Amino acid sequence: ERLHQRRFSGVMSGPAAKRARTDLSSEKESFIKVFEPLLEQVLEDTVKRYPDYDKDALAWFRKSMEYNCVGGKMNRGLSVLNCYQHLIGEREATPEEVSDAQVLGWCIEWLQAFFLVSDDIMDDSITRRGQPCWYRAKGPPCKGWENEQVGMVAINDAFLIESAIYKILKLRFSSKPYYVQLLELMHDVTYETELGQMLDLITAPDHHIDLSKFTLEKYKCIVKYKTAFYSFYLPVAMGMHMAGITDQKKFENALEILLEMGEFFQIQDDYLDCYGDPAVIGKIGTDIQDNKCGWLVVQALQRASPEQKKVLEENYAQKDDTKVAKVKAVYKELNLEQVYKDYEEESYARLQTLIKEKAGDLPEGIFTDFAKKIYKRIL
Repeated sequence: ERLHQRRFSGVMSGPAAKRARTDLSSEKESFIKVFEPLLEQVLEDTVKRYPDYDKDALAWFRKSMEYNCVGGKMNRGLSVLNCYQHLIGEREATPEEVSDAQVLGWCIEWLQAFFLVSDDIMDDSITRRGQPCWYRAKGPPCKGWENEQVGMVAINDAFLIESAIYKILKLRFSSKPYYVQLLELMHDVTYETELGQMLDLITAPDHHIDLSKFTLEKYKCIVKYKTAFYSFYLPVAMGMHMAGITDQKKFENALEILLEMGEFFQIQDDYLDCYGDPAVIGKIGTDIQDNKCGWLVVQALQRASPEQKKVLEENYAQKDDTKVAKVKAVYKELNLEQVYKDYEEESYARLQTLIKEKAGDLPEGIFTDFAKKIYKRIL
């Protein structure tokens, strides 16, 4: 039995665990059913406001939303309702509350899609969620685009996916007392994530390979801004706003816990980029080829002998399978798989301590439910 699972209080096994998996599956099915009606609301509002707008262009917009927004585990989107349910205690959420939480969850999934479409272009990635990245995909059936790739039109598609978030927030939440807080939260988190993306890109440009810039401090800064805010803090903060929480200290405490969790999540993602099965994780790992300031190379540089460091410097950031294999060979010599496994246990222990110290009167289940999903995940 996994060490981290034994530490969770109330971890289920046998029939109880099976029921929990069934509940999660039904929650996801219910969540997915909300997508098409939400998209219809956005498109209908667009037609109403701009009746002369081109119908083929709207069909393209629909296709880009459907291709990019649905898929993956959807943990971010599902976590809004989960968090809200913890905050309201014993009573069940009303159908209206469930609907509101699901809509906010889709706002996060759309934000994720906006980031991923853009990120795949910047990284020259090949696949995403087991299919071609949107910019490499065959375009919607519009005149003049038969058998053509979407290409750089995907940049504008990403902008439109982001804009759809604010359309749906206005349509569904403009009468809510926390509407302004939602808008500010979305803008802040988007800005923070884009700051992280910029730092990631300029730390490791294609035209200049300099592994001396790959420090643990720089890595943690990239992770904090690029991943942790939108993947972990955003869904919890949305649930807290829905529940009417206004105490800023509670938001700050939640942020501290969730940033720790977000850091682990990204380190795990970096590990899977190298060691995960593409058929299972849904993408082909390219961090080595893309000159990424990733956790594995940072750890390797800290541990490498002068000879091993030379191998890394000569072979990292090269789109050549032979050179990638040489980098991975150094990782193996340094036993980075075990280094990662040790880190995972240490990170989990730190997180448990942080939850005890910082959760206060926020239900600990908000944080432990997240942890259950990411620690020792397969993908």
